[in-house]
Amino acid sequence: MSIADNLRDIHERIRAAAERAGRDPGSVKLVAVSKTQPAEAVAAALEAGQIIFGENYVQEFTDKAHRLPGNIRWHFIGSLQTNKVKYLAGITSLIHSVDRISLAQEINRQWEKSDGVCDILLQVNISGEETKSGTTTSGVIELARQTATLPHLRIRGLMTMPPFFDEPELARPYFRELKRLAGVITAENIPCVSMEELSMGMSGDFEVAIEEGATLVRVGTAIFGERYYR
Repeated sequence: MSIADNLRDIHERIRAAAERAGRDPGSVKLVAVSKTQPAEAVAAALEAGQIIFGENYVQEFTDKAHRLPGNIRWHFIGSLQTNKVKYLAGITSLIHSVDRISLAQEINRQWEKSDGVCDILLQVNISGEETKSGTTTSGVIELARQTATLPHLRIRGLMTMPPFFDEPELARPYFRELKRLAGVITAENIPCVSMEELSMGMSGDFEVAIEEGATLVRVGTAIFGERYYR
């Protein structure tokens, strides 16, 4: 199947999952994870109507962003070092992976230079796996409070990555917990903090994530096929 065919299939699966949960399919946005994929693959997906693309590696991301059309909405979804933030300013519409106040402060500093505001998600490591980035479930409220004081950031919601399971259903409790945490933060009424976005679910489990409230699903392999390794 072509990239265009794969995108049609994914959108149909998104629609079906949303309807099963009694949700408007339009409330779920597809992030095409294009990390390690060539710019030509991104261009093919763009031609097929995909607008939002997610990248993990700063150098690869900036190279693609400068080679591809300006109407792409780029999301940065990978672990981010503070010394790389400056390369994202001006080309990233949403950063999914803010997991510590030092990173938030550096993003604020870089966006301040252009008097802009960066939309971010707070990444939560719900599983507690040492190999995954993210703040803790107990620490995310304080991170939200601290980050909300930074004038050039806007918290839009949360992101998580559950453990890998062969059975998608096993990821459900992790998605449900992220939704619960979003509700807890909303109840805190922290100024300038919104929980409108939940970034969760990938190629193997995005339908379960949608059933549990995902508004952004990050799908790569199911669109582009296997990765081109760096």
